[in-house]
Amino acid sequence: MEPKSRTEKKKDAHLLQELGEKLITLSSQQILTIGLPEELLKEIQLAKILTKHGAYRRQIQHIGALMREFDPEPILQAVKMIEQGDYKKSRDFHQIESWRDELINGNESLLEDIFVNFPGAERQRLSQLVRSAQKEKIKNRSKKSARNLFAYLRQLQDTK
Repeated sequence: MEPKSRTEKKKDAHLLQELGEKLITLSSQQILTIGLPEELLKEIQLAKILTKHGAYRRQIQHIGALMREFDPEPILQAVKMIEQGDYKKSRDFHQIESWRDELINGNESLLEDIFVNFPGAERQRLSQLVRSAQKEKIKNRSKKSARNLFAYLRQLQDTK
């Protein structure tokens, strides 16, 4: 096995710094689920409170240097899983918004699809929410019923 060139070492160091920056952008709860070493966890928490650009940049470099002492692969996998979970939540949110808008615009076939895909859906309640949202849209009133419809669709999606 050949020793790494200087360029490869620098590339690896930059990748570790980028991973450290991703860790800093995560919420405290998400960071705790990763199971980071205590020393690295403290440095990440410190970086979150730094406001000066220079100090923040130095802290990122320090985190990158600390990460060389640990195997970055499990950390990288955990961050990818968190990012994929966030993507799925966003995708589900947009799907529910689309359903709500189509139902308000009168898509009856979608209403039947929802009853087929979500057997726990209450037909009367969902139909009433759709009618109320349609009336509000016609009268240009507040969108309270549309929000209630969205909340009910989200509830159905979460129970699936």
